[in-house]
Amino acid sequence: MITILTVIGARPQIIKAAALSRAIRQHFQEKIKEIIVHTGQHYDANMSQVFFDELGIPEPDFNLGAGSSSHGEQTAFMIAELEKVMLKTRPHAVILYGDTNSTLAGAVAASKIHIPVVHIEAGLRSFNKSMPEEINRIVCDHCSTLLFTPTLTGLKNLYAEGFSSQNKLPYSIDNPAVLHCGDVMYDNSLYFASVAAQKSKILSDYNLQSGKYILATIHRDNNTDIAERLQAIFNAFFQIVSENALDIILPLHPRTAGIIEERLGSVLYKKLQETEKIHILPPASFLDMIQLEKHSLMVMTDSGGVQKEAYFFEKPCIIMRSETEWKEIVEHNAGRVCDADTSRIVEAFVHFYNHPPEQWPLVFGDGNAAGFILQQILNSFGR
Repeated sequence: MITILTVIGARPQIIKAAALSRAIRQHFQEKIKEIIVHTGQHYDANMSQVFFDELGIPEPDFNLGAGSSSHGEQTAFMIAELEKVMLKTRPHAVILYGDTNSTLAGAVAASKIHIPVVHIEAGLRSFNKSMPEEINRIVCDHCSTLLFTPTLTGLKNLYAEGFSSQNKLPYSIDNPAVLHCGDVMYDNSLYFASVAAQKSKILSDYNLQSGKYILATIHRDNNTDIAERLQAIFNAFFQIVSENALDIILPLHPRTAGIIEERLGSVLYKKLQETEKIHILPPASFLDMIQLEKHSLMVMTDSGGVQKEAYFFEKPCIIMRSETEWKEIVEHNAGRVCDADTSRIVEAFVHFYNHPPEQWPLVFGDGNAAGFILQQILNSFGR
């Protein structure tokens, strides 16, 4: 029996962790013990606790209560507290997901006390180091012993940075393994799609008709904190709904909801209040998001995770960032990078409205990424 310590702190990580927790229960219960640490990076109940309840993830063994603060203060607090937990539990490996401050803190804390790091979603690169997420993912990769990348592009990125495909057991931080595994979120989307159809009531609650709305999400700091960018995005929304018989559904992060009036300014905020075609919703649960994605006409987002989920459910995606780490979506003409540019967003909408993608190659694996990851962890640390 080996022990793994799973660190989660943000909504996407909680959802991703569900795939490994489920696979442990179903196939590895006698071989792997999982300890879950919630850093508290996202502390709103609608953004965190609801996902544990809805997805059947075991309750966290530790909750650090990090809360919201500056990058430095939040990360430093989490490093100190995670180190205490790691020294107390002494796991065989620490499991980290994605590119949040919780990921960075876990990588630094574990590597400093010589506990192997397993990074799920390794190798993703936007090639924009002004993004905090880019720094986090690069640092985590270079602190890791096992690097699991969901795509072939991620594999190529790691090789370009000097990682070797020739390393052999026993693996270490100086002799890491780079492995192409597919995407755990694809595992989850396949597993929970039928559950969402049965349990989610969001379409009926808001009287939404399949194919008659666009799903939009906005949460990244450079879109929500820079007034000109947020205004450009909403100007695109206004233009699209004014010219088409479509609504825009916008589940809003609590932080964004709190600052939207100030950032939009009085004129645009009044326009938002008066329109009946842009619907601001509370943060959606994972099952509700699946339903919203499955039944949308297309998706507009600055979220990496939502980009992928749009692809899983064969919906074209307008990417409201200057780049994407999910190059395959763009390469297969299923997404367009438009940044916070009103004309580019509207142009992409018109293109996908008139010419939706016809092919959706399986670029994110076969739906068994979690099982593959756990077997490789056993092979590496269960010796």
